Amino acid sequence: MEPDLREPDSKEASAPRQNLAISAYRQLKHDIIRGRYAPEQKLLMSRLKEHYGASTGPLREALSQLVADRLVVAISQRGYRVAPMSLAELNDIYDARAQLEGLILRLAIERGDDDWEATVLATAHRLSKVTNINTPDDLLDIWDQRHKAFHTAIASGCNSPHLLQMRNTLFDQVERYRHLWLQETVMSPQALELKRQEHAALVDVILARDTAEADTLMRDHLMTPVPIITRVLKARGIH
Repeated sequence: MEPDLREPDSKEASAPRQNLAISAYRQLKHDIIRGRYAPEQKLLMSRLKEHYGASTGPLREALSQLVADRLVVAISQRGYRVAPMSLAELNDIYDARAQLEGLILRLAIERGDDDWEATVLATAHRLSKVTNINTPDDLLDIWDQRHKAFHTAIASGCNSPHLLQMRNTLFDQVERYRHLWLQETVMSPQALELKRQEHAALVDVILARDTAEADTLMRDHLMTPVPIITRVLKARGIH
């Protein structure tokens, strides 16, 4: 979820600084998730200032928010470093996500109306129209963005802002691991078609309001990347 880095009583004059902090937060978060910075890498303020074109104040605000997101760790009196990665955390956050998504899905099936169904169908259709992936950037910036929109549409039917906020927070933590899977995945037209069929099956059971089957399919779908991510982490000496 987009952070509000302002103090409640902040003045309009502070807006430029806050805009810089939010911009630095977005860029740093993107780069950490995409693997520009290695787990446990020290984040040197001098290099961050040079790379992101921001001063110390906005960068510290951005880093503090990333600490709250559990993507960065504060080192007492010594700055910041990228949060570590581990097999234990991988399994924990993926299981937590599957449990939370299951709850949200059950509520969405119970509470979702005709407009919700239409949104789920529309996002599934847009996702299915991606039939050719030529570069890794296509996978990350086209297919994956539509994939996220599809799952967000499904979750929106739960009509619980607090659960959706929890989902967004957890999703940010999952993303750093999930990008390891995306980087290892070759999306051939045949693979994309299999994914399309998987999503279509999920849509069918959701629209049929078959809570038990939808829950099973969703969990299987969400847990697909875990074995590949496990292999990548082990190859990098992360246990």
